[in-house]
Amino acid sequence: MSLGGGHSTEGTNAGGIFVQFNQDCTSLVAGSSSGYHLFALTPDDGIEEIYASRSGQDTCLVDRLFSSSLVAIVTVSAPRKLIVCHYKKGTEICNYSYSNTILAVKLNRSRLIVCLEESLHIHNIRDMKILHTIRDTPPNPRGLCALSPCVDHCYVAYPGSSAVGEVQIFDAVHLNAKCVISAHDSPLAALAWSMCGRRLATASERGTVIRVFAVPERTRLYEFRRGVKRCVSIACLAFSACGAYLAATSNTETVHVFRLQEGAAGAVGAGAAVGAGEEGSAGAGPAGAAEAGWIDWISQAVSAGAGYLPAQVADVLTQGRAFAAARLPRPARRAVAAVTIVARTARLVVATSDGVVYVYSLDAQEGGECALLRTHRLLDAGTPAPIHSQEAAAGCSYAGALRGRLPDSMTESERAQELGAALAGSPPRGAFDLRDHRHFPPMRASPAAPAAPAPAAPAPAADQ
Repeated sequence: MSLGGGHSTEGTNAGGIFVQFNQDCTSLVAGSSSGYHLFALTPDDGIEEIYASRSGQDTCLVDRLFSSSLVAIVTVSAPRKLIVCHYKKGTEICNYSYSNTILAVKLNRSRLIVCLEESLHIHNIRDMKILHTIRDTPPNPRGLCALSPCVDHCYVAYPGSSAVGEVQIFDAVHLNAKCVISAHDSPLAALAWSMCGRRLATASERGTVIRVFAVPERTRLYEFRRGVKRCVSIACLAFSACGAYLAATSNTETVHVFRLQEGAAGAVGAGAAVGAGEEGSAGAGPAGAAEAGWIDWISQAVSAGAGYLPAQVADVLTQGRAFAAARLPRPARRAVAAVTIVARTARLVVATSDGVVYVYSLDAQEGGECALLRTHRLLDAGTPAPIHSQEAAAGCSYAGALRGRLPDSMTESERAQELGAALAGSPPRGAFDLRDHRHFPPMRASPAAPAAPAPAAPAPAADQ
């Protein structure tokens, strides 16, 4: 998701908090007036706060790289400045300033993308050096862009036009333009990559049709109709980690989940795929399990004779419908969703800019209405998350404070070392192994302390 310090319509701290899931939907980040916060999903459908910066800086953008310690933030007081941190050490690794307001920041294990209104800056995640700048992009005041989580298909998608729904695909590794997809007649409103980096979901400002394309083939694999009653503003598109589901949130109280019926993630559809065209083209994609209703009955009844109907009517009747849907207790100004697995069970998790997280059940076989299981309010007063010292909150590590060295004066080798430490994945959450020297260093007995006598062997028990 993107946010631009009051300039983006997708969300801002004015009237709410910034919320976003990390790349594999295992944790949630939030930016508030007090700093940024990291949350983890627990096996009992709960939300656990694992870190709070408590810096007192109003944070309008924050993103975490998978489960690593690397966090990128942008504050309201300095909307043109990107700060990269090692949150566990409280270390500010580096910062960069840009010519305009930062509207979005995207991360994967190879690249960091900074989106401005008319340019995109591509950084190497290993040393944070700028590799390439895409200049003079069409006006993009909402900072709409998407970076594939997969480093093998490290593509950046961004609007190619401000008048129609054209998507530009850029290879962030080889630094060249890959392809152009004509996705919609109306300007783009949302973009999302699957985990494999081979599928791209798109939605336009009309918000009625959601499409999924194969990249770089530009083949339209699926076409779903969110509804026929009204046009809405799509706020978020999100693939599940397995690639079998696609969730969509909007400015209404309904969250839709579509099922992608192809087998292997990333495989290109065969008979169902059609060329990337506009709304007037033939309908595409296998429909998900449809909700019961008159329009689905008509769709099945006329599918064999769709060629005799006008193209626009045939499109509406052959487009897929939502496999499942969840209803929020109240509409949110902005909401993000994730289809994830909690304790080996499918869950739909929705976080809103009101600071509320809803956890729904998701029937992976039947779909239908999702039942609300739990509701959590973020940033409530309660058990405080681990926080660092004032020096760390100000962006200085403990070791750096002892040396009297601020982050701005770090050498290139020290900055590279901090980046490498932050990029390393977090250890698995669970019991520590007392024999593992990585968790507990070896201890030596004090020479002054006498050795404890060995306990006497117990007498053998008498046979009964």
